[in-house]
Amino acid sequence: GEKGGRHWLDVARYNEGFGGFTDNGPNAFAWRYRDWGVRKFNADLPYDDFVRQQVAGDLNGTVESKLGTGFLALGPTFRTDGGDPDSAAAAKSETLDDRVDTLTRGLLGVTVACARCHDHKFDPIPTLDYYSLAGIFNNSTSQIAPIAPQNLVDAFNQAQAEVNRLNNELKKANDVIKKAGASVTMQQTAHRDALQIQRDAAQKNVPPKYDEAHVLKDIGNRNMTVALRGDIRKIGPEAPRRFLRIIEGEQAVLYSAGSGRQELSESIVHPDNPLTSRVIVNRVWLHHFGRGLVTTPSNFGLLGNKPSHPHLLDWLASEFVHRGWSIKQLHRTILTSATYQQSSQYDAAAFSVDGDNKYLWRYPPRRMDVELWRDSLIFATGELDQQLGGPPQNNILQSRRRTVYASSSRNGDQFASDQFLRLFDFATPRASIAKRTTTTIPQQFLFMLNSQFMIERARQFYNRLASDSEDSQTRIERGYALLYNRVPTEEELKIGLTFVSSVQTQGPADKIDKWIQYCQMLLSSNELMFIR
Repeated sequence: GEKGGRHWLDVARYNEGFGGFTDNGPNAFAWRYRDWGVRKFNADLPYDDFVRQQVAGDLNGTVESKLGTGFLALGPTFRTDGGDPDSAAAAKSETLDDRVDTLTRGLLGVTVACARCHDHKFDPIPTLDYYSLAGIFNNSTSQIAPIAPQNLVDAFNQAQAEVNRLNNELKKANDVIKKAGASVTMQQTAHRDALQIQRDAAQKNVPPKYDEAHVLKDIGNRNMTVALRGDIRKIGPEAPRRFLRIIEGEQAVLYSAGSGRQELSESIVHPDNPLTSRVIVNRVWLHHFGRGLVTTPSNFGLLGNKPSHPHLLDWLASEFVHRGWSIKQLHRTILTSATYQQSSQYDAAAFSVDGDNKYLWRYPPRRMDVELWRDSLIFATGELDQQLGGPPQNNILQSRRRTVYASSSRNGDQFASDQFLRLFDFATPRASIAKRTTTTIPQQFLFMLNSQFMIERARQFYNRLASDSEDSQTRIERGYALLYNRVPTEEELKIGLTFVSSVQTQGPADKIDKWIQYCQMLLSSNELMFIR
């Protein structure tokens, strides 16, 4: 759940800030959506229900399903810097554009946002269809709302209201005493003291405050008009709320219930919609092989790449729906396949025919995401805290929680975790992320060599090896088994034994122990960092 949930958070452009033109203040409740996603992947919630809850979980749903609407509610909310008409129009347009873009690229693999100012240049998506979807989100707004049963909310509010009432009475009594000065009476002070006792007793009776989260709610049911050239102050024809005609045809049913989000969610997961199942199947394939069957996972349109194995994609999508939209069943199908279980061994003859490994003649080696790499390090040292959920960790390098719980911001500089995450290609969540890039830069290796985090992990890993055995060869073999799941070669064993037994004759007196240096080398190796 934590791994699959983190992959989904890229699609949902999740972070702990509001994000906009100038407003990137922290969002104290964002993590509840993250934890909701982790729980749903762990529980293998059918993907069609997963989509329904993210688009319309607040409508006729449970308290839990409300949290799913964080998918839309946690997007950047653009605010004006003065309230002038130009700024207000721009802020509203940008906010709606984010919602349309995230939903259509993330769930459907189509770039509807390209039709904001004019008809899509390549795909048959007219501007009218863009504003049909934008109108749905124009009738919805985000809010901080309770995510607890109503009886608990009422109990807290009533108890807190009584405390507030007594505080007001106590303030009035203190004002009377202050105004009376030296002529204050015993009755006045006794009344004040009695109120204070009542207030203190009432405070003790206040139950813990209910949890809150950023969720959506409906605020209307009106259609938008087309914004001519993208300027919502220039009114064009009315855009009836409905699904994309590129998928549903010219007879697309008009939405009339509230904002239209519930009807939209049903259109997205309708069995006749060919895109939703293929897009998520392709994303899962991408995370297993490092490259999707469609290498543009958020663009299945004309400018996107065609699938390398179209019949395989069709079959996987069909099986996915037939098996109840189960993500875990999809994982099982892929992981038990002969294609996944291939060796990553290089073959010169195969390479000469298919150098890009397009047809998967071997398993494609790839570098771990930063989350998986860091988690592997602290798991190998025996330090990993496997607790699920909870508030974000501002500085993940000082925590032993999984990296999915690290704070991150859209600007990349709000939290202490940001610098480390960005160093190893963590995605900047300003928009829905199709796929992370992979870079190799000197700063990454400098981090492995010099950071206090890596030195401390090496120290902890040595402590683990030393607690198992006092024999150097046994320690080295144990280290290889824990990190690489193999035994060292004769040459590797010889180099290791020579290194840890050598005596340092130069350098500072507080030099790092040879064993710790050796462990740091093992932890920094490509063999640990790459999936093969």
